[in-house]
Amino acid sequence: MSFLIAVAALAFLMYVAYRGFSVILFAPVAAMGAVLLTDPAAVPPVFTGLFMDKMVGFVKLYFPVFLLGAVFGKVIELSGFSRSIVSAVIGLVGRQRAMLSIVLVCAILTYGGVSLFVVVFAAYPFAAEMFRQGDIPKRLIPGTIALGAFTFTMDSLPGTPQIQNIIPTTFFKTDTWAAPILGTIGAGFILLVGLTYLEWRRRQAARAGEGYGEGHANEPEPVVGERLVHPAVALLPLVAVGVLNKVFTSLIATYYGVTNQVSLPGLDHPLVTQVPAVAAIWAVIGALLAGILIVLLFAFRTVAARFAEGSKSAVGGALLAALNTASEYGFGAVIAALPGFLVIREALRAIPDPLVNEAISVTALAGITGSASGGMSIALAAMASQFIAGAEAAGIPGEVLHRVASMASGGMDTLPHNGAVITLLAVTGLTHRQSYGDIFVITCTKTAAVFLVIAVYYLTGLV
Repeated sequence: MSFLIAVAALAFLMYVAYRGFSVILFAPVAAMGAVLLTDPAAVPPVFTGLFMDKMVGFVKLYFPVFLLGAVFGKVIELSGFSRSIVSAVIGLVGRQRAMLSIVLVCAILTYGGVSLFVVVFAAYPFAAEMFRQGDIPKRLIPGTIALGAFTFTMDSLPGTPQIQNIIPTTFFKTDTWAAPILGTIGAGFILLVGLTYLEWRRRQAARAGEGYGEGHANEPEPVVGERLVHPAVALLPLVAVGVLNKVFTSLIATYYGVTNQVSLPGLDHPLVTQVPAVAAIWAVIGALLAGILIVLLFAFRTVAARFAEGSKSAVGGALLAALNTASEYGFGAVIAALPGFLVIREALRAIPDPLVNEAISVTALAGITGSASGGMSIALAAMASQFIAGAEAAGIPGEVLHRVASMASGGMDTLPHNGAVITLLAVTGLTHRQSYGDIFVITCTKTAAVFLVIAVYYLTGLV
């Protein structure tokens, strides 16, 4: 019975997310419903002492990353830098290679620290224009954007400042550059297979005589010529975020050491910080702040003219994304404390290999919650100690655990109820029936890449 309660809570949360209801509202409902069916008297203390404690703890750690990532993406958009990058990539690759161009544009923006949701809005008008000119079916746009923004640059390539690559650092005491060789191999596999699949779909449509189509919803205005900054200037803040992330990661460890104490006159006791647990977060925050300042240095007047309204939407988006994920984190902590979850954990523990165990656990929970960061947070909060113990017994470095968890989170998370998928389809004016099949294939490719990386590690020992 306890097992059914846990499964029912997970199924309920997945259902309401699929139906478009707010996870912020229904995650506590699902969690407290499970507690009510297990021990009614425990509902109030579990809500305040566990759900809210974990939810607030997540916000405390990661909200600055959500906020600065959203603001950075917004100033990149307001300054016109994103349009300059798109134009440069199209000019370099060629308009006849529309799919490759859009994938590269999305990859550059995502790896440079721009929020996935901002990338969707920035890339879509250009994707629509290029697909229209190339007479490629519009229904292939979501799969193309998903490959560039939701896969290898989100959590596979080392150093990416996306939240899916930051969360594991607090559990495994690693940094965002963990397992660079394995991450690059996985990213190359995803890119190659994804592009091959999309090209096959394009040729298939061409043989059938299917073109861009007519009567589409949410068609953007044609992209018109405008004066843009030089691509080198537009790329500078993105490059700076990546480079400074690496530099700050090293400097923080050297300057602050392992344990840092700060004494202030108004405090009863010193502030003690275990630096390895937060060094990666500090590094990303510093890098994003520097990126924002660089954009303002080159385009202050352009950004300042629209920053008041633009920053409101950025802050709103950051709050929504952070609270959605934090609610799922609190939900996961409650479910992990119930007897039914022990049954699930024991079943997963039966998988003898620690890396395969971690990959399946993380991708399953990411799929159930429809969130890469939320599913990974739930899995690691409940089972990180188990993964670490198994890895240590097998002599597996924490960096490998980090990369496997990060990549696994971005696999099955893109099921139909995923927020990014719903946003992508809404922005492009398409439906699940028209375009989700291609997104799902990209999702399966991403999931397969995790197990490829595990196999490469065991065969070669490369990290």
